[in-house]
Amino acid sequence: MTILVQEEVAPRIFKLTLQGKLVEEMETPGQFLHIKVPRADLLLRRPISINAIDQATETCQIIYRIEGDGTKAFSELTPGMQLDVLGPLGNGFDLSKIKSNDVVYLIGGGIGVPPLYELSRQLKEIGAIPVHFFGFASQSVMYDKELFEALGVCHWATDDGSFGMKGHVGMLLDQVVTETPETPAAVFACGNKGMLQTVDERYRNHPNAQLSHEARMACGMGACYGCVCHVVGDETGTKSVKVCDEGPVFPAGKVVI
Repeated sequence: MTILVQEEVAPRIFKLTLQGKLVEEMETPGQFLHIKVPRADLLLRRPISINAIDQATETCQIIYRIEGDGTKAFSELTPGMQLDVLGPLGNGFDLSKIKSNDVVYLIGGGIGVPPLYELSRQLKEIGAIPVHFFGFASQSVMYDKELFEALGVCHWATDDGSFGMKGHVGMLLDQVVTETPETPAAVFACGNKGMLQTVDERYRNHPNAQLSHEARMACGMGACYGCVCHVVGDETGTKSVKVCDEGPVFPAGKVVI
């Protein structure tokens, strides 16, 4: 795929716009791309969730944070360069049960927010009503605020209180749900382990709660078993699922977080 735009949207957080025929295969929000690092000494690809899809222009966007040598190498790429991209991979969010006028909660934290943009956009196309709950470390690392606010109501929290409620997204959810109790038709979440544990506990018995999990990956296609997690209720500890191809999205209450 060809790089069209590389933009730093917050400190050490970049949005990359890619173009190529592969976009024709991208339909389901929550899937990811497995991208080869353009360095001979870094053999493993990096899994990065798809942020936005535009099949009309054959473009997609990803958002990533510099975490190590691989993502640092991505940040140094410029428009016109090409990337070796495998995907779209994984099982994304299932919208088959969503109807027009359904209220849907989207819960995200930090670098778990990006896949929720395409999800929210597709919910709007269905006629659903997305309500966003987002948490960041501080206002300085927030991104895409206006884009999400254009899609629906947004509730914000920052760890240091620099924007929105002071605290994490679980506290934000507790406050809003207490003040405006409603039962959403669906709950979709993506974020770090602590955030997912909070959402999983709250919505474990909800009929349509889906959580997108993070995991270190190698092959990205289910062959190497490098990203397995255990299944809830398995006393033997031998049952597991692979985040890369059976996930990354699983129903709440299915896997051990």
